[in-house]
Amino acid sequence: MFRPVLGEQAPVAIRAYDGSSSAPPGAPPVATVDVRSETALAYLAGSPNTLGLARAYVSGHLDVEGDIYEALTAMGELTVSDVTPATLVRMAARLAPLRFKHRLAPPPEEHRQHGKRHSKDRDSDAIEHHYDVSNRFYEMVLGPSMAYTCAVYPSETATLEEAQFTKHALVAEKLRLEPGMRLLDVGCGWGQMAMHAAEHHGVRALGVTLSRDQANWAQKEVARRGLGDLVEIRHGDYRDVTEGGFDAVSSIGLTEHIGRRNIPGYFRFLYGKLRTGGRLLNHCITRPDAHHRAHADPFIDRYVFPDGELLPIGWLVSRMNAAGFEIRHEENLREHYAKTLAGWSANLEAHWDECVAEAGEGRARVWRLYMPACQVGFDLNNIQLHQVLGVKLGPDARSGFPLRPVY
Repeated sequence: MFRPVLGEQAPVAIRAYDGSSSAPPGAPPVATVDVRSETALAYLAGSPNTLGLARAYVSGHLDVEGDIYEALTAMGELTVSDVTPATLVRMAARLAPLRFKHRLAPPPEEHRQHGKRHSKDRDSDAIEHHYDVSNRFYEMVLGPSMAYTCAVYPSETATLEEAQFTKHALVAEKLRLEPGMRLLDVGCGWGQMAMHAAEHHGVRALGVTLSRDQANWAQKEVARRGLGDLVEIRHGDYRDVTEGGFDAVSSIGLTEHIGRRNIPGYFRFLYGKLRTGGRLLNHCITRPDAHHRAHADPFIDRYVFPDGELLPIGWLVSRMNAAGFEIRHEENLREHYAKTLAGWSANLEAHWDECVAEAGEGRARVWRLYMPACQVGFDLNNIQLHQVLGVKLGPDARSGFPLRPVY
């Protein structure tokens, strides 16, 4: 049933619960898709897209033997243009009875949002769904850096921890952080950028996160490192920050959660928080162009990042500029995010039993699927990661930038 859609040459084998199987011609398959029960097909009948596949996988009724990244890469490079409408109709007809035979609820890990999109309450609910899982779970997956954003690899052989340090150092260099400055880090996660700025640059930093678990962990870590006089981690919405006059603002991985309609106001808000001459570093996932999907894939939306929305980098730069910022530097780090995701996936596999015990097998399977899928997305240029640096000019239009930057 699946072979015509996957493609006759796809290097993926299929094994079904009824004893049937299908192997690719030629070289051995990179992985085997194990359809363990009729329930897997029922999930596909109800949602014949990535959401149906995810439901089957997360619930354990479908599995992948072998390297999931290699399997997804093989399928991601295929084209379905040769699949005829007649083939799709035949498949739908064969699956349709299963939808009514098995009236299935989605796995409990699936999340549906309610209320006004990007209201404070709805945004808080979305963040709680993904981040307030277990700090111990994140410690095992992310590693000691506890940074859940794209790292910057100084070399092909650098470790994940070295790359996360390099990322924070790069942000600090771009913002020209110096002792005594004040930094606002919006969407601060577990507070690593704020702590880096304080430890290595003598900066007074305010980090803000909607995740209570992140805030609690970061507050304890600030105290453990003896940084309480320089770093404050606040549980709340960045829109509720009343302080102003910051020398710099870092926004690392927040823009994806803002929503297209709110982006202009988001940049205006951050512009208003800066003193004249202050800098903003905006680090976020984007789509390559306006032709790619803006809203998250159904699987990602329901299981990973509810209400996530990716925007073209050109559109974001224009809105940042329209808010008043002079744009001084921009770079695409998509290859670095692919390597970062590979590092997180390796951590998950190395601590699989512990992660399952901590967060449940369904949650762990969500991560086991979504991280390689996103890695493939960056590899194939379906998604990108950009850093954009802007400055708030004063009346004299002096930017404060050297003739040539060091980064």
